Formats: sequence, C-alpha cells, structure tokens
Amino acid sequence: MTPDLMELGSKRIEEHLSKAQSFDTDSGGRSASYSRLKQQNEIDVTHGRILYLEGVNVSFDGFKAINNLNIDIAPGELRCVIGPNGAGKTTMMDIITGKTKPDSGQVYLGSTINLLKHSEPEIAQLGVGRKFQKPTVFEHLNVFENLELALKTRDGKGVSSSLFFKLDSVYSDRLAEVLDTIHLSTEVYHEAGYLSHGQKQWLEIGMLLMQDPALLLLDEPVAGMTDHETERTAELFLSLKGKHSLMVVEHDMSFIAAISEIVTVLSEGSVLAQGTLQQVQNDERVIEVYLGR
Repeated sequence: MTPDLMELGSKRIEEHLSKAQSFDTDSGGRSASYSRLKQQNEIDVTHGRILYLEGVNVSFDGFKAINNLNIDIAPGELRCVIGPNGAGKTTMMDIITGKTKPDSGQVYLGSTINLLKHSEPEIAQLGVGRKFQKPTVFEHLNVFENLELALKTRDGKGVSSSLFFKLDSVYSDRLAEVLDTIHLSTEVYHEAGYLSHGQKQWLEIGMLLMQDPALLLLDEPVAGMTDHETERTAELFLSLKGKHSLMVVEHDMSFIAAISEIVTVLSEGSVLAQGTLQQVQNDERVIEVYLGR
C-alpha cells in the first residue's frame, strides 16, 4: 500500500473512531493515487508487450539476486511465475515497482515508459498495482469504506481533494462492479477486521481494481487460503485476464494449474524455463532445482 493511501486511511480511521458515522457520507469516494492511470492510452502496447525486462542485474552485498533477467508480458496476459525461495521473484517485483533500482538493464512499461526513471509513487500512477503477500487493509473500516478510499477522483488530485470528493453514479456503479468481482457484495457493511483471511486478500485486490491498474503484480495471493477461497480466487483472476495484465507469483501448483497459460520459472535470479505448466513440469532442470521427483 502506498504512502498516499496509508495517509488517507489514517485520516479516515481517525474520523471513524472519533464519531459514529453513517454509511452515506457527504465526503464519499475517497481516493489516493495508487495504481491510477492518468490515461489508459499513455501506455504504448503497439509492439505487443506491456512489460519487459532486459539484461537486468541486481546485487546485494556481493550476492547476485537478479542475474541477466529477461522477461516480457503481453497486454491482457495472466503470467505465472514460480521458482524456489531466493530465486529473485520478489526482487523482480521490487524492480518493476521502483522499490529497488537495478545495477544494470532495462525495464519498460509498454514501448516508451522507462520505469527506471520513475519513483515508486510515479510508477503506481502510471498503472502498476502491487499486491503483497500479507493483506493490507484498514481493519477498522468496512468493506465499502476501504474501496471508497482507493477510488480515483475525476480531477486526479491527491489526498486532500479526495477527502471532499462526492461519490456519483458512475463511481457507484464501478464500486458495485468491483464488489461483485471480489465476491464481497454481501459483506459491504462488514468491518474489514472481521473478514476471513481470503476475504481480506480479495478486498485488497478490489482496492487495486478501483484504481484501474493496467498491470497487476500479485505475490503469493492464495497463501493461507482455504481450498474454497483458493478456487474462488482462481475464478477472480481468470475474470480479470484480458481486462488487465497480471503477473502472479505463487507456490501453490494446483492454483497455478487452474489459471496458467504461460509459466516462467526463475532460479538464481534468471529465467530457467518458460512454457506451459506441463512443459516446465517436465523440464529436467526445473525438476532438479524446484519441483523434485
């Protein structure tokens, strides 16, 4: 979650705790700039790629976490990334989102946006949303209020203007659509703290969706979920494919089997293998370093 959204959430929580608020507030539709596309057409995908990393290297105290990494994703694609612990999966996401700067290489969003020239907040504004392993929601606020905080404003301004943004029918429809997508329509009045682990994960994904990201990075999204929650999360991701580009890092192979088309296997900071799940599962190198016999 970005600093803007955290600041906005803190203000809303203070209001929530200081006085009892009705569901229908005059200052509805809060928003922070996290993952907000200024304009969808700013990302040039005419060459068939929304993201590519080329020759990327990162070292930490002499340890090469990313080693000549090359990877690219097509618009609307749902790419699964697997690999052993320490393979560089999280570091790769850190590089894409601007949290970590590589020692060398290129990282582009579309054909023209050099992500290495942008800060974390700027990359979020360009349309890259990230979901970390642990769900980060405002537990003292209900589902509606969490989504409301993430809703982008029409003028594109920051936290202060968002506090006075009034929810209109267009944004109400968007919110209702997201609630249905994340399977939380019946929990709209429930405080986030009382949701199950899986429901909190869905809520945070919903908060990202409210901001219209072009690219979603999802780090172990089904870790700790029940079988039923995992199945519904697979349905959710498949419904997002085509509308958004997704990069999903996960260890749950049954979940990967349910959603994958192309699977990229990372090992020691570079691509070890890539193809369908069956192809990578039958690759002797993947079996040796990750899957086992």
